[in-house]
Amino acid sequence: MFNWLKTTTLMAAIVALFVVVGGMIGGQRGMMIALFIALAMNFFSYWFSDKMVLRMYNAQEVDETSAPQFYRMVRELATRASLPMPRVYLIQESAPNAFATGRNPENAAVAATTGILQVLSERELRGVMAHELAHVKHRDILISTISATMAGAISALANFAMFFGGRDEQGRPSNPIASIAVALLAPLAASLIQMAISRAREFEADRGGAEISGDPTALASALDKIHRYASGVPFATAESHPATAQMMIVNPLFGGSVAKLFSTHPATEERINRLMEMARTGRYPAV
Repeated sequence: MFNWLKTTTLMAAIVALFVVVGGMIGGQRGMMIALFIALAMNFFSYWFSDKMVLRMYNAQEVDETSAPQFYRMVRELATRASLPMPRVYLIQESAPNAFATGRNPENAAVAATTGILQVLSERELRGVMAHELAHVKHRDILISTISATMAGAISALANFAMFFGGRDEQGRPSNPIASIAVALLAPLAASLIQMAISRAREFEADRGGAEISGDPTALASALDKIHRYASGVPFATAESHPATAQMMIVNPLFGGSVAKLFSTHPATEERINRLMEMARTGRYPAV
């Protein structure tokens, strides 16, 4: 419950930031125009983002004939989670990772790289796919799509303010220093809020995935393996499309201490510690 409250608060913050930036550019009229554009962007993302990302990764749909063991595993976990059977995809990629996409549980898809099937044991793979199904069950795909789209819209508005300046309600030019400050700080703030939302949802999916699989230690072990492999095996498609990194079970992009501030995922060590605590006590620590 607290995690959902935290997510709702962060979503409200990013919407408020959007309204502030729109108002800085064109007053009330600017806010309305910017809001209309954001709604249109969200509508497009909601209906088509899953098809776009699956095509981006050249994901191939599989069934019980082409990937019988993997497909049956997903079906068994979906049944345990009381979810409709999602579409199942494989990505020909040596870097181990997985993600979920789709606008709702009835139109969901889960995808895994061929690398993750080779690296993980069956128990560990069950933990990973349960984690992805938890994302589907919690409708995290919708949340991440909206937050990412709003963050992008705020950046676009801030760039507009930088080049063209803002206007007040009477159409008079606003303070140029304020416009520059908005242009520089608003995208940074939007990115930080978006990352906070994504990290909160990853903790929740870890908890939900451990409950679905009934095996927190398997998911903890999988996260450790994926993290270690991902740091040494490049994921070319993810590097070409960094905006999709937030979808993966482990961030495929690595950087220094500053990059960690903008990471879409919590520290893997902390995720593992929380799952091991759940295995010992039966309860997932509060976030």
